[in-house]
Amino acid sequence: MKIGVILNTNEAETVWNCFRFALEALKKNHFVKVFLLGKGVEAENIKDDKFPFLEGTIKKFLKNNGVILACGTCLKLREKEESKICPVSTMEEMLLLVEESDRVLAFG
Repeated sequence: MKIGVILNTNEAETVWNCFRFALEALKKNHFVKVFLLGKGVEAENIKDDKFPFLEGTIKKFLKNNGVILACGTCLKLREKEESKICPVSTMEEMLLLVEESDRVLAFG
């Protein structure tokens, strides 16, 4: 199954749960794309004492063939550059994620 996930928050626990879910889906041989939208583009910079392993969880998702896309406009608004975790993407690509996915979830 193709699963699309839209992450629209920088709240540490929600981001962690998003990527835990995405990793579980990958383990079950699903294809997963996560689109970072709004505050979600800040996911790689979250520092939280309760979730010190968050960055590692995101990297594990990528290592296991998960795909992350990030809203270019949302990155610009925050004066952020693209990175390995946050490659610049567009609303057109978010629409494509929705169109090609069997299921779409939103976190945040």
